[in-house]
Amino acid sequence: MNDRPWRDSHGHTLGDYVRPSVAVDTAVLSLHHDVGLVVLEVRRATGPGWALPGTFLHEGETLADAVDRSLREKANVRGLHPRQLHVFDDPKRDERGWVLSVAHVEVVPLDRLATRFAETTRLMPARAPGRLPYDHASIIARAVDYLRTRYHTEPDPDRLLDDEFTLRQLRLAHEAVAGKELQRDAFRRTMEPHLVATGRTVTRLRGRPAELFSRTKIVTSARR
Repeated sequence: MNDRPWRDSHGHTLGDYVRPSVAVDTAVLSLHHDVGLVVLEVRRATGPGWALPGTFLHEGETLADAVDRSLREKANVRGLHPRQLHVFDDPKRDERGWVLSVAHVEVVPLDRLATRFAETTRLMPARAPGRLPYDHASIIARAVDYLRTRYHTEPDPDRLLDDEFTLRQLRLAHEAVAGKELQRDAFRRTMEPHLVATGRTVTRLRGRPAELFSRTKIVTSARR
């Protein structure tokens, strides 16, 4: 058995290279009926203000485990499965030192965040998340861009709405994601091939009863 340390072509071991710390930060997005698209933030424990839930990677820990730990310990949010979004690697992004952040994103219905700590978490409009440290605002912006791409041609692929919904409810959800009004006829033409009429209606305060739809069984970009 060879006990000598591995060396590269220059004769250096891994210990000869300065290595950055690795952190994870997660943009958890949801849809609030009054506010629109919102992002979960936590009160900072070691500094003023608010930030995305995040933590440093521990020795022997996977990125997914670190994300899960940060959401549980800092927000009391459990059972989510965020996906990797982007690596933020500007050497000057963190005044504490050389820190890479592996940003993650998750999109969930609001009730999945019902267990969050009341005093030390908040939901902020994704378009105006407040003053945040590091490059957390850039992480949110990239997460929103990711979400908008997913919602461009398919009906609510992250299931922010219930299983059955009206076309108006669907359009309003997509407008909240898009951050702008959508042309009604064009939206309907884009979405109808992916919808199934349930044959049921819901009574509205004004006008005719609205038809209820559900998603087709196969949604190509669905993650669950």
